[in-house]
Amino acid sequence: MPFNVNEFRSQLVGDGARPNLFQVTMPFPGFAIPGPAQTKLTFMCKTAQLPGATIGVAPVQYFGRELKFAGNRTFADWTITVINDEDFVVRNAFERWMNGINSHTGNIRNPGALPLSGYSVDAEVFQYGKLGNNIKSYKFIGVFPTDVTPIDLDWGSNDTIEEFSITLSYQWWESVSTGVV
Repeated sequence: MPFNVNEFRSQLVGDGARPNLFQVTMPFPGFAIPGPAQTKLTFMCKTAQLPGATIGVAPVQYFGRELKFAGNRTFADWTITVINDEDFVVRNAFERWMNGINSHTGNIRNPGALPLSGYSVDAEVFQYGKLGNNIKSYKFIGVFPTDVTPIDLDWGSNDTIEEFSITLSYQWWESVSTGVV
C-alpha cells in the first residue's frame, strides 16, 4: 500500500523537531565593551538558523561533454534577529564590534581587532527537544558581524517591539552533537 499514515507516524520520532526550541550563545570581543550583552543576546535572539553548506562543482570540458568534479565547500553567512530593549545593550555591542573592525570616520581598526582572532569569536546554536534536552548543536568558528540592519520607526507601529537583524560571516561550522568538523 503506497499510503499508510501509521507508518509515517512511526517514523516521526518525538513528534518532530520544533523550530521554536533553540538558543544562541555568542561572546563579544573585549574591545566591544560587551557588558551584559552576551547574556542578554541569549534571551533576545528571536530567530536564527541551523547552518547549511555548499560543495562547489568544478566543471571540466572533454570532447564537448561537461564532466563535474567535487569542488570546495563554502559557508553562507549566518543571520540572527534580535528583539531590541530600551537599553539597546545588544545593538550597542554589535555597533561597537563593527566600529572596532572599521571605524566610521577614521577608517581604521581598533588595535584589539588587528588579528582575525581579535575581532572574531565562536558562537553556538542549540536545538532543544520538547523535554528540554539538547538534540543538536552547531559551533560557528570565527564569527564577526558584517551587517546590522536599520530599525524602522513608525508612528503607526502600535503594540510592537523593535527588532533588528545581524548578518555574521564565519570561517566554518562544526556539528558539536555529531562530531562533524
